[in-house]
Amino acid sequence: MFDDFTTATVDVGQAELFVRHGGSGSPVLLLHGHPRTHATWHRVAPALASRHVVVCPDLRGYGRSSKPPTTPDHEPYSKRAMARDLVALMRDLGHDRFAVVGHDRGAYVAQRLALDHPDAVTHLVVLDSVPIGEALARCDAAFAARWWHWFFLGQTAKPAERVICADPDAWYQADPEKMGDPEAYEDFRRAIHDPATVHAMCEDYRAGLGVDRAADDADQAAGRRVTCPTLFLWATKDDMEDLYGDPLAIWRSWALDVRGRALDSGHHLAEEAPGELAREIMDFVGGREVSP
Repeated sequence: MFDDFTTATVDVGQAELFVRHGGSGSPVLLLHGHPRTHATWHRVAPALASRHVVVCPDLRGYGRSSKPPTTPDHEPYSKRAMARDLVALMRDLGHDRFAVVGHDRGAYVAQRLALDHPDAVTHLVVLDSVPIGEALARCDAAFAARWWHWFFLGQTAKPAERVICADPDAWYQADPEKMGDPEAYEDFRRAIHDPATVHAMCEDYRAGLGVDRAADDADQAAGRRVTCPTLFLWATKDDMEDLYGDPLAIWRSWALDVRGRALDSGHHLAEEAPGELAREIMDFVGGREVSP
């Protein structure tokens, strides 16, 4: 897994991030979602590495990265805090400007990177996600039925950690065959069996319902938009279209230059459609036309 990639643990100030990086060319930062680790990119990263330096960290709180103490407002697990980590990480590795690809919760971090650090981000790729503020503003019974875990993980009156840690495998129900590599599956299992990681992942959702939504709402009210070229890809076998109709239309209100399409995949595109995803990323970041 990740042949010819280098591993490191980098101190970025408020956290220490575990990272794999390799390849040559313009830099591309790949951000995983919940409850995955950097290993979700094990099929995509080597394909990109023929044309790009590829950087795959575990987000703060996830995987082998550190778990900073939280606060009552959960700000240490905000996407703004995670974005600051990643700017510091990329600078430590010698990259002041880079493309960023984010999936699921990592997409929120990628969006925040592009909004808060426009001088650093050359291209934004969002996978199977709309902004947190948009999702919550549109929340209805259908969303609540399918995405109830947002509210279960995000509340504090009856913390979810005890329920999850009682049987993490039963809770997360990951398919090792779909993940595609025994090492990737074991990296995932190592993470979900660590109570500190489970707590940090819940903190991610608590920040999402509070400070992250407030940041999105403030951006919308101020008319701030992503200024770099933006690609949005979503899965036909997930519920993007059921919930939002044309989800690309939502991103057009957030980015000045946005394009995208659906891929024939389930939610975990990097694991289920890695070849097609890698081609889309390379075509987009490399300046070629994206597939219709």
